[in-house]
Amino acid sequence: MSLLHVIILAVVQGLTELLPVSSSAHVVVAEKLMGMDPSSPAMTLLLIMLHTGTMFAVIVYFWKQWRDTYFASVESFLQSAWLVILATTITGFIGGGLVKLIEHVTHADVEQLFDHLELIAPALAAVGVLILIAGSVEKRLPRADSSDGIGLNGGKAALIGAVQGFTLPFRGFSRSGATISTGMLAGVAKARAETFSFALAVLVTPPVIAREALRLLKAEHAAGGVTLGATMLPICVGSVCAFLAGLLALKWLSKWLEGGRWYLFGIYCLIAAAAVMWLHHAGF
Repeated sequence: MSLLHVIILAVVQGLTELLPVSSSAHVVVAEKLMGMDPSSPAMTLLLIMLHTGTMFAVIVYFWKQWRDTYFASVESFLQSAWLVILATTITGFIGGGLVKLIEHVTHADVEQLFDHLELIAPALAAVGVLILIAGSVEKRLPRADSSDGIGLNGGKAALIGAVQGFTLPFRGFSRSGATISTGMLAGVAKARAETFSFALAVLVTPPVIAREALRLLKAEHAAGGVTLGATMLPICVGSVCAFLAGLLALKWLSKWLEGGRWYLFGIYCLIAAAAVMWLHHAGF
């Protein structure tokens, strides 16, 4: 892959990762349009490493809110940590279980499904419908009591974690779209659902990066040589580009959430699903 290709993918991923429109679906489509193999170890590692750039964008963007909410006191920190750990643990059990089930049924790595546009399209449509439902129902639900500082409890955190677990193996099923929508449907204030969703993302990303790096090392070793070092330079450049694009995307997301335009992301996902299915029928 050339440096130009990496930068293009980084911008696409950075702009879409932190919006509820499934960055991986957009990156897979971009890779196919540029003649790349989205299921190759190098490309799946690139996708995960670009997530690293956006993960740091999340930390930078939300740090002040997390500091004022989660680190306001020892009590707030312990309560917040418990909810994040609870949700992440449930995500690990469900997401890990689904990956093992899929690999058992298909007799292949789950990453081999990355380049199947006929699977990405319905996933995009599903999250689009969920976002539309959340945007409609949220206006009629009573606002969450934020006296606990985060507007969450164990049950709601567990539900969000479970939904996040279901999204992990499926490209196209936006993690942020699903988790924020679930929080809104559970009565969590939009801003609280957003900050909690991205707090979970920061914990989920590192183990996924480690898994993909190990997968690449195994694949290169089986091929007779390890080229991870040569691959890392363009990937690091891409991560920086994804970081900058991610900051822009977060400002956009927060503005649309606060402005009551969450449903527009759902409409976009439905349109994107139709476009992806068309590309599939066109032979991509």
